[in-house]
Amino acid sequence: MQIKDILLAPGSGAFFYDDQAAIRAGAIQDSLIYLGEPITPGFTSIRVPAASLSIGLALTDGTVVWGDMMGVQYSGAGGRDPLFETAQISDLASRAVVPRLLDVDASRYLDACAKVFKPFQRKRLPLAIEYGVSQALLRAAAHLHRTTMAEVVCGEFNLPLPTRRVPIYCQSGDAREINVDKMILKAVDVLPHGLINSRQKFGVDGQTFREFVKWVASRTRQIGRPGYHPVLHFDVYGCIGFEIGLEPQQIADFICKLAETVPGFTLNVESPADFGSTQAQVENYAKIVSILDNRGSSAHIVVDERCNTLEDIRLFAEAKAAHLIQIKTPDVGSIADTARAVLICKENQVGAYVGGSCTETDLSAQASVHVSVATQADMMLAKPGMGVDEAFSIVGNEQNRLLATLTRRRAQNENVG
Repeated sequence: MQIKDILLAPGSGAFFYDDQAAIRAGAIQDSLIYLGEPITPGFTSIRVPAASLSIGLALTDGTVVWGDMMGVQYSGAGGRDPLFETAQISDLASRAVVPRLLDVDASRYLDACAKVFKPFQRKRLPLAIEYGVSQALLRAAAHLHRTTMAEVVCGEFNLPLPTRRVPIYCQSGDAREINVDKMILKAVDVLPHGLINSRQKFGVDGQTFREFVKWVASRTRQIGRPGYHPVLHFDVYGCIGFEIGLEPQQIADFICKLAETVPGFTLNVESPADFGSTQAQVENYAKIVSILDNRGSSAHIVVDERCNTLEDIRLFAEAKAAHLIQIKTPDVGSIADTARAVLICKENQVGAYVGGSCTETDLSAQASVHVSVATQADMMLAKPGMGVDEAFSIVGNEQNRLLATLTRRRAQNENVG
């Protein structure tokens, strides 16, 4: 069955695109906005509403399936694609992608992705286009095969039907205290992110950050249900390196001491430092990981910045340059490459975290759930947005519906057998 028509619909992402360089340079936050001039090319202000572009594939049976394109919150930072511009992306998709989509067999997912995502004018397509179009193609294949998107992924990558629930990780945004309480009351598996993205939030020598980490652990014990024991995960956006320097030994010392302040908890520290390039990031993160492992620390290093594409993820995994790799879905591109990234991590015995961005949509979040569960990732991000409730509901409910469907599918197969 062929795709007979293509629809494009501009939309909104769930949060904002932020100029990370300006924030790191000390931009003052005034309630929701940041004061000052932007630094990163493409930004007209430090914080701009997130935009998205939906692509619909009209199939010959009258069904229309959709996928959503967008950038990540910190677009243009750490080697990422520039700020998402709806008009530019729409024009390029119309010229480069639409003719190819009308000429593929939508029932063959990986083959269709390979044909649609060939270079255009000798350049790779923007990763946002790959991401949104690959979601639509995955939904088309699932519709044509009368299965779930997860089953399509399992079939294409020769994986068994999954049985394990993937832990969910929520992010707090700037409303840290109230959102931590929400996460604890809802027994979120991994929390709270914290958005420690400036020196003000990190504090001199990291004192403000240390106090927040201790408060989260204490609050978990105080209001959490009996037996609730989440992983504590904090994203510091390179602030450890900015504050104490880029010596791996000193960074490892800081993280070890931090873990000792919350005994009994597994502590994930994401993006402890930015070493300026992918190669430098790989080399120095590998040293930090090695130091922590040799000390038997309960702290784990999570990589995000400088680890964007599938090729980057392979470098970090093979070098053991992280305990856990964030697979930032819009930055990876095709959602098929998200599946490949999880499998690369597993091959190298490195944790796979299917992440993404608060700027995503309900559709992209749901597609990510299917890939995460199909590949049995180690954890996945509750997205989109920064409000906790909505993201946890969208991702959690989609996973529960999917696992219920797969349980029924296995029972049917056993009865047939």
